[in-house]
Amino acid sequence: MRLALIADIHANRQAFAACLEAARARGAERLICLGDIVGYGADPEWAVDTVMDLVSKGAVVVRGNHDDAVGLPSDRMNDEAQAAIDWTRNRLSAEQQRFLAGLPMMREEDNRLYVHSEASDPARWRYVRDTSDAARSMMATGLQITFCGHIHRPGLYSMSSAAKMTSFVPTAGVAVQLLTGRRWLAVLGSVGQPRDGDPAASFAMYDTASREITYLRVAYDVETAAARIRANGLPHWLADRLFAGR
Repeated sequence: MRLALIADIHANRQAFAACLEAARARGAERLICLGDIVGYGADPEWAVDTVMDLVSKGAVVVRGNHDDAVGLPSDRMNDEAQAAIDWTRNRLSAEQQRFLAGLPMMREEDNRLYVHSEASDPARWRYVRDTSDAARSMMATGLQITFCGHIHRPGLYSMSSAAKMTSFVPTAGVAVQLLTGRRWLAVLGSVGQPRDGDPAASFAMYDTASREITYLRVAYDVETAAARIRANGLPHWLADRLFAGR
């Protein structure tokens, strides 16, 4: 089965729509969303409704920290992020907020684990920044492959049978086979707010038969996404950063 893996949509309608179109063009048969549907961007209602519709068609979705903060205010966010969450909370319907609140922290499927941040303590919302972080997450699950997001930068980590770690930044468009002799943690980039210096939306495709993952970048209408943020009175920095991918 060909899975489309997305994370950190952040209410960016233009980026999300572009990724969905690209995933369909590549034959995606199922969507896996690793959280942060909302936050930062100007179209949370559309983003949540779209994900809810995809769930009705078999998509798997887990909860991100921004999704969580809609119902459980957090003191860990910076001022811009908190302003966006406060604004988002007032835009979402009761049904949409119940959907976000009901999302699981993690999901298991075959030999795969889906989580927003990392597996050892997902509610702490820790980033996977290096091999030490990746090893902690991988040791917390008996499953062979973990998919996560949260840090907004793509990365691939693996662990040998002797617990030796390797890591690299995947090249967009180049398939990587997740070999059975190692355990893997695949960190997705962000759909709606990349932070790796590339403004193009990021997602990945995973083929469960060949065990190949392909990270992809998709150009989208950044101007409109940024204009929507400014027009809705959200902090302008949230719009400006989209152009630089940071």
